[in-house]
Amino acid sequence: MRLVIIGGGILGTAHALAAIRRGHDVVHLERETEARGATVRNFGLVWVSGRASHELDAALQSRDLWEEIGGRIAGVGFRPTGSITLLRTPDEVAVAEEMLARADAVDRGFELLDPTDVRVLNPALRGKYLAGLHCSRDAAVESRVALPAIRAYLAATGRYDFHAGTEARSVTSSTSGATVRDDLGNTYDADLVVFCPGANHTGLTRELAGELPVRRVRLQMMQTAPLGEPFPTAVADGDSFRYYPAFAGTALDALAGNQAQDFTAAEHKMQLLCVQRLHGGLTIGDTHEYAEPFAFDVDESPYEYLTGVVEELLGRKLPEVVRRWAGVYSQSLDPSELVHRKQVDDHTWVVTGVGGRGMTLSPFLGEQSADLFNL
Repeated sequence: MRLVIIGGGILGTAHALAAIRRGHDVVHLERETEARGATVRNFGLVWVSGRASHELDAALQSRDLWEEIGGRIAGVGFRPTGSITLLRTPDEVAVAEEMLARADAVDRGFELLDPTDVRVLNPALRGKYLAGLHCSRDAAVESRVALPAIRAYLAATGRYDFHAGTEARSVTSSTSGATVRDDLGNTYDADLVVFCPGANHTGLTRELAGELPVRRVRLQMMQTAPLGEPFPTAVADGDSFRYYPAFAGTALDALAGNQAQDFTAAEHKMQLLCVQRLHGGLTIGDTHEYAEPFAFDVDESPYEYLTGVVEELLGRKLPEVVRRWAGVYSQSLDPSELVHRKQVDDHTWVVTGVGGRGMTLSPFLGEQSADLFNL
């Protein structure tokens, strides 16, 4: 079959990878010269630990797919880092203990560590905390360079053509297939069109699919200069319990009742996530904003708060912050679905709304779509 995939982010690229793996031909269109949305404005984390129960199997399969992809495509930068959620209060420790008692704790690779054992896994964590919830199944990829590496791999098959700076303007279907027209007047015939618009919910997305049951979420993040020492695991703080569905339960309810979140963290719906990039710097975030219109600038107070938290956990000053950015992703309003797929006609699908799980779940979702589309 011949596929036209619209959207060059991680979700569209994962669909291209799944199609090429199954022997099909792919034309891939991206309106920017390089993907610039949520795909590159994230941590690069493959985050199994916080996934809800109905998402866990998908996350584990996707993590294994990432490891396979990383084994074949070195530029993806896959690392089985694992993660440690650092716990600073007894109520946070209680949430971790409740998680360890659950049936899926082994599948998630959970283990509760005292500070000495935390420092064995990550010697850079010389600061203040009571314990750490280790998840051996979490991992990381290099989000800013993974897509070019995957595209180079796909191009080497001879069955993949990537068109950068090419915006799809229309999709028309007939009994035999579909035709995509771009903003330069070029047309591309396809047996199947897969449109992965990311957080762009207007324009062609609205023309094809109408109003979708998705919302946009804005976040702020930052990146430091090289730390100067290895930071072997990803790190989260206890506030992450409040935002990841896996941790829901009586202990989390008690935490929410007993332990008020810091004012800045609560105002910006914050958690700490931190991972070291291959160049040695740390990517640190993040915030959650749901009410549009979103600000066009970034707010300094979350960065100041995150810097204080990380320095407390490290027991040292952070290197200079060299980059700050905001990003927007698309999130399904239905918490039971991993991604929102809408069939427009016999030859066209729209796929979006994976939320903050795009880097984690996209390889699985690409394979799942390929099964659904009978590829």
